[in-house]
Amino acid sequence: MNEIWAVVHQERAALIHDLLALEKQQWTTPSLCLGWDIHTVLAHLVNDAKTTRIGFVSKLIAAGFSFDRINASGIARERSTDPNQTLAYFQGVRSRTTSAPAPLATRLVEIFVHGEDIRRPLGIDHKYPVAEVATALHYQVKTSVKLGGGKERVEGLRLIATDADFDEGRGKEVHGAAIALLLAVSGRPVHIRELTGLGAPSLTGAN
Repeated sequence: MNEIWAVVHQERAALIHDLLALEKQQWTTPSLCLGWDIHTVLAHLVNDAKTTRIGFVSKLIAAGFSFDRINASGIARERSTDPNQTLAYFQGVRSRTTSAPAPLATRLVEIFVHGEDIRRPLGIDHKYPVAEVATALHYQVKTSVKLGGGKERVEGLRLIATDADFDEGRGKEVHGAAIALLLAVSGRPVHIRELTGLGAPSLTGAN
């Protein structure tokens, strides 16, 4: 548990470092998360870091058990008119260890996937810890899309990471770096050359 939180805190700090260099216009760049710009993803990460188990349940009830509504209300609450102020909020919650009532692996999924939601459109490269990316990937392939995972997306596929100890599933093979596999399983677009194998077109939607 402590190891996962250490990685989450490290990744939050790295993301803060990257965002400190942004120009004003870059904050409105569309992210990989459909309908959200860079600033919105950051506001979501602030809200996510501040979420507690009890608080999440009460807010979910208030939102009529709609994850979309609870995300929207959290973003509205944490998204300042000034992106730099939202970034300051994120700096303030960098070391928190609170979470919604979900497996701790979801904290890795959040910071890795949303980290790339932000970095890729901005052309920022980042080296992620591959063992922990594989842990996040293990969680995503076993979790339903309805709960934010990608179980249905990988049916009939065998995913093999080229840079981590990850080999799961049966069917047509998909080879690629663990972070690229994680993004694709999570429903994010990846470059066609990042994944190879007979199953790659099915996972990337290129078939």
